[in-house]
Amino acid sequence: MEIKGADRYWNPVLETLPRERLRALQFKKFKRIVEWGYQNSRLYRRLYDAAGFQPGDLKTWDDIDKVPTLQKEDYRGAQAKEPWPYGDSLCVPLEQVTECHQTSGTTGQPVYQPDTWQDWEWWSECWAYILWAQGFRSKDRVFIPFGYNIFVAYWAGHYACEKVGCEVVPGGVLNTEERLLKIRELKATALMATPTYVLTMAETCRNKLGLDPRALGVERILCAGEPGASVPATKKRMEEAWGAKVFDHVGATEIGGWGYECSYQPGGIHANEAFFLVELVDLDTGKPIEEPGRPGKIVITAFDRMAQPCIRFDSKDVSMWGGKCACGRTFRLLQGGIHGRVDHITKVKGVLFSPVSVEEVVRGMPQLGDEYELTISKKGDLDQITLKVELIDQTAVLPEVVRPELERELRLKTNLSYAIEFHPFGSLPRYEVKARRFKDLRKH
Repeated sequence: MEIKGADRYWNPVLETLPRERLRALQFKKFKRIVEWGYQNSRLYRRLYDAAGFQPGDLKTWDDIDKVPTLQKEDYRGAQAKEPWPYGDSLCVPLEQVTECHQTSGTTGQPVYQPDTWQDWEWWSECWAYILWAQGFRSKDRVFIPFGYNIFVAYWAGHYACEKVGCEVVPGGVLNTEERLLKIRELKATALMATPTYVLTMAETCRNKLGLDPRALGVERILCAGEPGASVPATKKRMEEAWGAKVFDHVGATEIGGWGYECSYQPGGIHANEAFFLVELVDLDTGKPIEEPGRPGKIVITAFDRMAQPCIRFDSKDVSMWGGKCACGRTFRLLQGGIHGRVDHITKVKGVLFSPVSVEEVVRGMPQLGDEYELTISKKGDLDQITLKVELIDQTAVLPEVVRPELERELRLKTNLSYAIEFHPFGSLPRYEVKARRFKDLRKH
């Protein structure tokens, strides 16, 4: 196979490795990190001893699911003690830690993430694979519209851009309007943001600056933090608004950048299997899923992160295996990207419900704005779903006209009925990083 423009970030040795050879390499790396965690982390030793597991029990690929999974709560329970603040999760002397970040805290108490210099270089390398697969090159000027802080988001993306040779423009302290004007002024060709903020920037550009986002010259947008870039209706909205190609990627503070959509946009994301073991397990039994088309929970191991290893981490994300990609990579595809989180997928009136399916309906109707809110509550003994949406122009389209179509599409997509509320355009909350559109009040 001819590979045009090949260099270190399009690595045919790894990315097109036959599956059996790739699996042998993964198992070798998996055994190494399991032994490292057991020998050097009080957290992993305690977890494995409690389950009656020893690294020597890991003899074949089929033994992998014998290794206990790690929960975010395990990190939380092990940290905030000596050596401060990483406690029992740390595997190296404290003086070897050169980077400190933490999770966003959207699911509870933040988890601290220590990295050695080697770990941080590894994370940047993972991201460099992502960028190269999506067409980022040294000719690109990449605008990153976020204020960098202790939350890990966009730090690794920044350094990976430099690795690939891109010019980086950090837009942290600017407001949305100033960022848009700076993108125009500097003729930025690429952008990194959450799907929510990509749409918010486009809305601000049109309504507050009187500019067409497509005229700014952005050619590619890398999204993270939410499933939106893998939701066809949301991807279409972003691409049409900016006149740019939009790509998805997935990662987490505790894990790293473990999956990416390539430039072929195959309707899914590649698991970065050179750096990670990405498993799909049954939602009820925890047993491995190998066949395509069957939803499961994603469990991930980072092979080369040493200060605080991530071994069989329960990501709580849900997806399914897909087919092959025309790009030539043998790294497996997760069809449709991330479908949602286990803690968001719930039963409503006896029906299994995922909020992502509502996003597909709302963003697929041109009469409705980008923002919406979704709440599940109890009315007596019955579940009720309330959906708040915005009409783009209430003078041209009345709620009574849109409501039947919206109800019909929601019923077809989710097999559920909704209490729909129409709100003036611009009245629902806007978000810059991770949106909080879904609330299940029954849990409270």
